[in-house]
Amino acid sequence: MHALLDRLAGADLSRCADAELVAVAKAQERAINRMLFQGNRQMLELSDRDVPRAMGFRSFSNFMNAELRVSQPQRRREQMTATARFAQLDGQRGEPKYPTLSEAFADGEVGPAHVDTAVEFLDALPHRLPHDRQVAAEATLSGLARTHTPAEITTLGQRLLDHLDPDGELTDDSDRKRRRNLWVNRANAQQMSKLTGHLDPETRALLDTLLAVWAKPGLNNPEDPDSPSGGEDDADPDALTAAAGRDHRSKAQRNHDALAALLRAVFRDGLLGTSHRGLPVQLIIKADLNDLIRESGVGVTATGSTLPIDEVIRLAADAQQYLAVFADATALPLYLGRAKRLASQAQRLMSFARPDGEVCSAPDCDQPATHVEMHHAVADFADGGLTDITDLAPACPRHNRMVGPKRGQFTTGVYADGPDAGRTWWRRNSDPHAPPNPQRVNRRPDIAAMYRDELEQVRARIHSDTGEPPETQSPPGAQAPGRDALHLTETIPPPFSVVEARLALMLFENSR
Repeated sequence: MHALLDRLAGADLSRCADAELVAVAKAQERAINRMLFQGNRQMLELSDRDVPRAMGFRSFSNFMNAELRVSQPQRRREQMTATARFAQLDGQRGEPKYPTLSEAFADGEVGPAHVDTAVEFLDALPHRLPHDRQVAAEATLSGLARTHTPAEITTLGQRLLDHLDPDGELTDDSDRKRRRNLWVNRANAQQMSKLTGHLDPETRALLDTLLAVWAKPGLNNPEDPDSPSGGEDDADPDALTAAAGRDHRSKAQRNHDALAALLRAVFRDGLLGTSHRGLPVQLIIKADLNDLIRESGVGVTATGSTLPIDEVIRLAADAQQYLAVFADATALPLYLGRAKRLASQAQRLMSFARPDGEVCSAPDCDQPATHVEMHHAVADFADGGLTDITDLAPACPRHNRMVGPKRGQFTTGVYADGPDAGRTWWRRNSDPHAPPNPQRVNRRPDIAAMYRDELEQVRARIHSDTGEPPETQSPPGAQAPGRDALHLTETIPPPFSVVEARLALMLFENSR
């Protein structure tokens, strides 16, 4: 197959007529779909033989992602659940959950996106729907998937549902509970995040009440400093009337600002408590000093989201209790703790402040600081390990429980020198006769630095080729920050107490 792909790669497509090229492209896309179906069969066979566990992997999804390089293992598993033939107790292969859809997938007539969309609809069918109607619905939707796009399947599926349950009698409270969800999607290039979900009737009614009271014109307008906050009845009528006259927001924007005002009120009133996993229940932000000086870039919150630097500066005007300054030459943090098992709040804050502290330290894990525990990375506390900041590493509960001496568990440590000095490495344990797995570091926090290095190399090559000076991102008149950490204290307003450490790190703590 690889030899055939090599021949295809060397083919001169310019010699093909338009109709020939269309036919070849369609045939190749069908072959890709068939390949995915056969790949799912192979992965199911590996799972039945328990090969991933023998290789030291704790889950099949982890094996798919790390060993087979499957980019979306959970989605592939959902496709397998719907279309694969699983082994039964008698050793025979059973029928797929959705046999007609499975047949279309095996023939290459539908692709993974068609399968995902169809399965999403079929899994959401009311559980009280008679079996014969469910089978007919699956066959109908699978036939439509052979000739329609995934987006069209969504619309056609809704039309099909209208015929399955025209009076809405089959959907009850259990179906609504099963389908309720709310997702906050990843931020895009503009640091904007999309909300998607399904609200049950009660939650929808509560949200409608909030928007009716807090989303009135003139209320909770972040662009108007004189805009009243809170609800309509708590605002001064004259001030509200004046603010409404200046309010040019759309209804959707007012809804957004009302929700933001409610969340700020929840934080302000302490309804979320005072501590979460050792961190204070506050908006905790980490930003690079160079970005602050340039007033450009992003800050990272303890929950894993990003904020533009101008927003970070605006929010920092209220309070700044902790400030950690790291020297350029090392990522080792200030020693704070004493020999005790649980990390202190100061250690949790300093761990987050480290260059790699905003996520779990396990490779490829993206759990943010608010979801992690402090793991004794050098030696477990029961084995004589110390609860020192230089020995601790953030680890989400799942990975923290996976550390141990057995096969499939992890061994961890801290690099003492080299470019990763102070970073925690993780190594998966394998059988004694198996090749050892390498030590790995979570590189997610390094993306910005990797990009800056690549940008410098690109500019250097441009300068070498053209002789023109490389482009700079600093605004006119901006000065580069000094490398002496002591000089950084000049930009920080008093009062602060300063604690110096041998690792060229300082913790500035508000005298309050």
